[in-house]
Amino acid sequence: MLKAYTQAVGNASRGLAAIATALLIAAMLVVCQMIMQRYVFRQATIWQTDFVVFSATAAMFLGAPYVLLKGGHVGIDVVEMLVGERTRYVLRILAGLLGLLFCVVMLIATWIQFHDAWAGNWKHSSVWAPPLWVPLAALPVSFAMLCLQYVAQILTLLTAPAVPEAIDPGAAEPGSAPGADRHPQEIIQ
Repeated sequence: MLKAYTQAVGNASRGLAAIATALLIAAMLVVCQMIMQRYVFRQATIWQTDFVVFSATAAMFLGAPYVLLKGGHVGIDVVEMLVGERTRYVLRILAGLLGLLFCVVMLIATWIQFHDAWAGNWKHSSVWAPPLWVPLAALPVSFAMLCLQYVAQILTLLTAPAVPEAIDPGAAEPGSAPGADRHPQEIIQ
């Protein structure tokens, strides 16, 4: 059951990462188009700046669950290196719980903002004036996915005999990468 849950959450995180990648590519292409339109053809740009800002911001948030899946978030390794295995294990669970708490609070806050934008038909103040619920939708989606990813991480930590670096059920098999078949405590020493 846990393996199926972590696999499903991991696949959803990978899906959001693919969407984030597409959004970044689209933003990059629109920046190129905006430069051509503004400086080569000497025409005004209307929607491009808003699109780039909204796309890049959405990509950052939608890619966050994948980064958590891969264990790529910024951490303080010095503390982990100074403490024993049991303390390291407790610190990882505590960090997961604090991250989950933060994401739950942000999920509630961003859902309220998204709902207000949807219900109030909020528009951006630019000439293009896109409805704000569209770019704001990425926020509750990403924080909901981060919550699910943190739950998967915490449950895996609580049920696994060894403490994994990243919670990725699609990771390489043990022994396929340097140190992959060793416990984190062995790698540090």
